[in-house]
Amino acid sequence: MNTFLDLVKRRQSARKYSGEPVEEDKITRCAEAARLAPSACNGQPWHFIIVNENDTLKTLAESVKAQTLNMNNFVDDVPAMVVLVTEPTNFTARLGGIIKSKTYNLIDTGIAAEHFCLQATDEGLGTCIIGWFDEKKVKKILGIPKKKRAHLIISLGYVPDNNNLRDKKRKPLQNIISYNFYKYNRR
Repeated sequence: MNTFLDLVKRRQSARKYSGEPVEEDKITRCAEAARLAPSACNGQPWHFIIVNENDTLKTLAESVKAQTLNMNNFVDDVPAMVVLVTEPTNFTARLGGIIKSKTYNLIDTGIAAEHFCLQATDEGLGTCIIGWFDEKKVKKILGIPKKKRAHLIISLGYVPDNNNLRDKKRKPLQNIISYNFYKYNRR
């Protein structure tokens, strides 16, 4: 049986997709995993727009690509994208956020996004969380109200060489943890 750590090791940002459509039941399970994510004061400040219709995908892809920086061009071949709309949270979480100077709804949306991506990995799908896109265009294409924010987009699809994992280039564990007090290890 796979462990959670095995799943985390398999999850990587995919920037090449086969174009094969993703089954609706797999997308639904990914959305269910995101729905079950924890949130401050159970505020659940998220809404997921699943985009898998070809014409809308093509239009959305143009808003996600950053022409001047030559970024996100891989979205042309993505069979599905998920736009995460950050919703207002409940009163208790908003009040706590003001008191503690924290934007809990953004933290919560990030947690939900990763739940979605981990479930997608378990389903044999690839994902990439995208934060660089033309939000105004995305909102217009998808009919998102002006006062709402679309903070993240997740590309979703089958990856041609899904079993070919890249090495994760991460800082060594001893450089990012300390026990009982703060100690930064630069190494």
